[in-house]
Amino acid sequence: MDLESFREAVLRLPNVSEETPFGPDVLVFKVGGKMFALLGLDNPEPYTNLKCDPDRAEELRIDHPGIRPGYHMSKKHWNSVDLDVGDALLLELLHHSYDLIASKKK
Repeated sequence: MDLESFREAVLRLPNVSEETPFGPDVLVFKVGGKMFALLGLDNPEPYTNLKCDPDRAEELRIDHPGIRPGYHMSKKHWNSVDLDVGDALLLELLHHSYDLIASKKK
């Protein structure tokens, strides 16, 4: 999935805001004021940081070479996910990240 398609998928989720608190090259997506996804715009091999259940995060890292501990994030709760891991998996992980944060805001 390319950067713009991923961004559009994120922005289709309910009540999502897009911000650039770390500068113009990193999009930060929030729900209820809390981050659930980050997207670097200047990486030669695009990836996103997504929140993840810690046990699942470990399993994903073992099973998928395009998923690794979150860059500049809590390695326990965040994964860096290459945008080319496959659209179905990428969207599933995006929704998982969103749900982890959105469920706390209810």
